[in-house]
Amino acid sequence: MQSTAAIEQFAGKGAARAARRRLKGGGGVDARPRWWNYGLLAVILAISFFPLYYALLLASSDAGTIARNPIPSLIPQGNLFSNIGEVIGSDINFWAAMVNSIFVAVVTSVSVVFFATLAGFAFSKLSFRGRRGLLLFVIATMAVPVQLGVIPLFIIMARMGWVGDLKAVIIPGLVTAFGVFWMTQFLDDALPFELIEAARMDGCNLSRTYWHVALPASRGAGAMLFLFTFVGSWTNFFWPFIILRGDNLTLPVALQQLQASYFKDYSLIMSGVVVSVIPLLLLFIVAGRQLVGGIMQGAVKG
Repeated sequence: MQSTAAIEQFAGKGAARAARRRLKGGGGVDARPRWWNYGLLAVILAISFFPLYYALLLASSDAGTIARNPIPSLIPQGNLFSNIGEVIGSDINFWAAMVNSIFVAVVTSVSVVFFATLAGFAFSKLSFRGRRGLLLFVIATMAVPVQLGVIPLFIIMARMGWVGDLKAVIIPGLVTAFGVFWMTQFLDDALPFELIEAARMDGCNLSRTYWHVALPASRGAGAMLFLFTFVGSWTNFFWPFIILRGDNLTLPVALQQLQASYFKDYSLIMSGVVVSVIPLLLLFIVAGRQLVGGIMQGAVKG
């Protein structure tokens, strides 16, 4: 590291004074966070975790205690596993709804990553007429509320005979405008034209260049997009509630039927909510590092 004297010689007295202040205050790139940084993060973490903890408190209680006091105790009670067992054994077909949610979320997430990366590769690295206008049109669709497209989408699904079928939930979510925008921005910076030219020199056509060059280069951002799409599909209630029927339900819709069956027994409802959150927590624990890496790669230019 340069001394302040050397900095003063080459950059002037102002730069040297600034360097002394940074050294004295412990600033700079390698500086360790202060205690108040950790305190602020702890407060944010507590605020974010409290709704889940409150659901756990209600899930471990019983209907009578909740009726007397909306917050029964700050310590979980002993009814959690019995309530979970009652939810699983109820008439909402819990395990079928869980399998449906997993199937829909996985298929939708894989499809979004594949098609968004394919579109991002085309928009960022290929030159064709109308590229910029088409990309702007795709981005503009993000401003249209989902509710505006429900009626025409339902009519289309009804004419195709897909009402009550999981295809009616999967097909409209195979690609998203946000995914296309995200992968376009990422590949524009992360994939040099030199790699594409090298692949072409080696005899790769356009599809092989995408598969062997663009797709591996977008692994970090693709992992982030997969996780966010999975969470959005897993917690999606609005469209599955409208289009699905009978026993062929996803988990959020099935939990809504649990509310109707037990006359708003919040201990059972929150038990179902706690069980439905467990797969998401496991996913974030397993892939959390990849998620942070994907976000940082997408945020940092160059």
